[in-house]
Amino acid sequence: MTGEESLRPQSLLLTFLGDQVLGRDVCVYSGSVIDVFARAGVGEQATRSTLTRMVKRGLLRRQREGRKMYFGLTEHSAAVLRDGEHRIWQTGAVNRHWDGTWTLLGFSLPESWQRQRHDLRSKLTWSGFGPLFSGLWIAPGEVDVAELVSELGLAAHVKVFRAHADAGMDIGAMIEETWELSELAARYEEFVSRWEAWERRLPDADDALALRLRLQAEWLQVIRRDPRLPVKHLPDDWPAERAEKTFRAVHERLTPLAREAAERLLDLMPVRPDQA
Repeated sequence: MTGEESLRPQSLLLTFLGDQVLGRDVCVYSGSVIDVFARAGVGEQATRSTLTRMVKRGLLRRQREGRKMYFGLTEHSAAVLRDGEHRIWQTGAVNRHWDGTWTLLGFSLPESWQRQRHDLRSKLTWSGFGPLFSGLWIAPGEVDVAELVSELGLAAHVKVFRAHADAGMDIGAMIEETWELSELAARYEEFVSRWEAWERRLPDADDALALRLRLQAEWLQVIRRDPRLPVKHLPDDWPAERAEKTFRAVHERLTPLAREAAERLLDLMPVRPDQA
């Protein structure tokens, strides 16, 4: 699986809007989105259906101007994008400042609740947890799971604790048993192999915007799957730092051209509060 194969149009669209719309009180013309996405390898029909689906899910708002339709962010999608922005630029891929705290989450669900068990495990994995034992999951740092548990309606079946490991415990071995480190490392290595050449190359001017869009969407996809395990307990050749350097170097190289392309290619319109 490559990043190009696995990126969904919705992930690209959210990344695009985070880059061009977030915090600016503007909407973007659907034709502009179709043009940029065509350069990113996404067909017009897929782009249009993604826009429609995201409006229905409350992730986008529509604003008509004459015969044109413009799309902007809702409060929900803006919050998702701010979180992603923070994850990329503030939190980062390498956890150097771990204070030794773990979040432990225990759950006991009736045998018949297979769907609820699957949903809980999926959301815990997404939030950085790994299975220490079947009904006891663990994540580095202090992770707030109140909203996650409440959404699933499982508050009565879940117990959450903060903890520190006993002095004699081998944390590195525990991490290797609990998380699939080889899969995580492979994602970082694949990212580097796809993008390191762009540290030295430059695309055609109008393709820079789509290329930087793919770069950011792929990077966010990789780091969102990373539980940010403490680097001092990971293998010495852990590839996250190198991958992050590649991301930042390519992003910086593409940004001037991408901004110029955005000025030429994007039709933006101020948000009108009367159109939700």
